[in-house]
Amino acid sequence: MVTALHEGLIGITTLDPEETARTLRTLFGFHIPSSTSEVISNELSEISPSVYRADAALLYTEGRAKLAVITEVQRQRDDTKHWTWLAYIANMRARDRCPALLVVICPSRAVAVWASQRIETGHPGLALCPFVIGPDNTPVITDVAEAVGNIGLAAIAAITHSEDPQIKAILATLVEALDHIDPEKAGRYAEYVTVALTGDAQKEMEQLMATQSYLYQGEYAQSLLAKGQAEGEARGEAKGLLVVLEARGFRVTDEDRDRIMSCTDTKTLEKWLQRAALVDSVSKLFE
Repeated sequence: MVTALHEGLIGITTLDPEETARTLRTLFGFHIPSSTSEVISNELSEISPSVYRADAALLYTEGRAKLAVITEVQRQRDDTKHWTWLAYIANMRARDRCPALLVVICPSRAVAVWASQRIETGHPGLALCPFVIGPDNTPVITDVAEAVGNIGLAAIAAITHSEDPQIKAILATLVEALDHIDPEKAGRYAEYVTVALTGDAQKEMEQLMATQSYLYQGEYAQSLLAKGQAEGEARGEAKGLLVVLEARGFRVTDEDRDRIMSCTDTKTLEKWLQRAALVDSVSKLFE
């Protein structure tokens, strides 16, 4: 299933293939051709009647040398990948006539361990060992200069370390580092990281984006600020509605309270508030 985390990580890896190459050199020591790089079709079915589509595919060239990199994001175990990943590599080799390697990004440590397993193909001497990016091999980057020097890795590491005790420092470092690169590209990195994060880490990133002032902050940062203001207004309306209901002597159940407080549509809350003065039960409020 495609999720915000999935799309955010794929966005980071395809935003700037050169930054992705720098990440792979840092983590795995790959020799990657450096003259040109491009995002290429992730449709790997040309030579097979089955549909094989990787999450992303990059092609690096230098003179006659070429290298294809397939990128997959795994949020959970999926044993069917042990059958399709080798097909991705084989089909890309045949299509682009060059070596191809598979990189799997796993925000979860347990999934990273699973994805790192050696996959036996049954053919003697032929096995697949995916290159895995996860919490255990991405650095905790809290130095701005280090983040600027490898911004792609810093963005991915912020996601793989989203539950690290230092996450506030990690995100603050990333946000400041983005101010030292191209503003348009920085804005995209900020957006992809924000949507990929969840829970407290996402809230922290949104707060940094909404309250700090950096060159790359544009429409996206403004939308976060507007979102915060709208949520504040909705909370105020919801609390006011609960006060009216309690003043009228209604028993507000936990379920009703949760429904009211979780509503972020101010127009709906205003409609409920108007009804609150007329209804004879809380249940009729939502009709």
